[in-house]
Amino acid sequence: MTSINIDRRQALQGAAAAGAVGAIGIVTAGRADAAVAPSQLIAPRAVPDMAATSYPTLRVGSSGAAVRDLQNKLAGSGYWLGTPDASFGSMTQQAVYAIQKYYGLSRDGVVGPATWAKVNLRARPHARYGGERVEVNKTKQLIFVCSNGAVQLCLNTSTGANKPFQSNGHWYDGKTPSGTFKVSRYIPGWYHGALGDLYRPMFFNGGIAIHGSTSIPPYNASHGCCRLSTAAQDQILARGYLKIGRVVSVY
Repeated sequence: MTSINIDRRQALQGAAAAGAVGAIGIVTAGRADAAVAPSQLIAPRAVPDMAATSYPTLRVGSSGAAVRDLQNKLAGSGYWLGTPDASFGSMTQQAVYAIQKYYGLSRDGVVGPATWAKVNLRARPHARYGGERVEVNKTKQLIFVCSNGAVQLCLNTSTGANKPFQSNGHWYDGKTPSGTFKVSRYIPGWYHGALGDLYRPMFFNGGIAIHGSTSIPPYNASHGCCRLSTAAQDQILARGYLKIGRVVSVY
C-alpha cells in the first residue's frame, strides 16, 4: 500500500476535509439561550419533577409532557437542543447522545431509566480547560463550548474515524490531531468538496475544521473534521463562541 501521509494540513489546506453526507437531516434553527455564569452552576434553573412513576421510555417520534420535561432539563444543563417543543426530533436526539456520552452510557439515543437518572441530576458538564475556548474530547466524542468560566454548551460530535483513506492520489490517516490551535479560516454557507459537504466550516488546523453536517452519528466517522448538526453550528457562530482567533483544544 502507498505509505500513509499523516500530515493532512499540506493536502487539505483550502480543500474539503471531512463529513460525507449521511442520512439524518438536522437543519432546524435553534434559539440562543443566555450564557451561564459560574455562580449559576450549583443551582441550575429549577424545573418541576414529574412523578417518579411517569418517566416513560422516550425516543425519536415521542411527544408530550414527558418530552418537554426531558428537553427542559437537558437544556438547563447545557445540552443544547434548540427550543423545547415537546416533540422528540433529531435535535433532541443529539442532546440525548451528548448526555449519554458524557456519563458513559450506551449511545443509543433512547431515554430509558439509566439516562433519566442522569438527566434528573440536572448537572452541567465540566471540561478539561475551560476559559474562552472550544474543547473537542475525542474519547467522549463531545464538543464543550466554554465561556464566562463555564461550559455553556455540550454538543454531540463525530471526529476522525482513524481509518486511512485516499484522495487525489495521496493517503491520509483519517485522524483528528490532538493539540491546541486557533480558528484561522471560515467559509460561509455550504462548501462542497471531494470528501463531502461542510456547512459553515471553521478551520483551526490546516484542513481540519469544526463544521455542520447532515450526519452526526454517536461515534467517530469523519475524515478528520469535527462534525456538528447544522443548527448547532449556526448557534455557536451566532453567539460568537466560534470565530476567527478562538482557541480550540483537541484531546
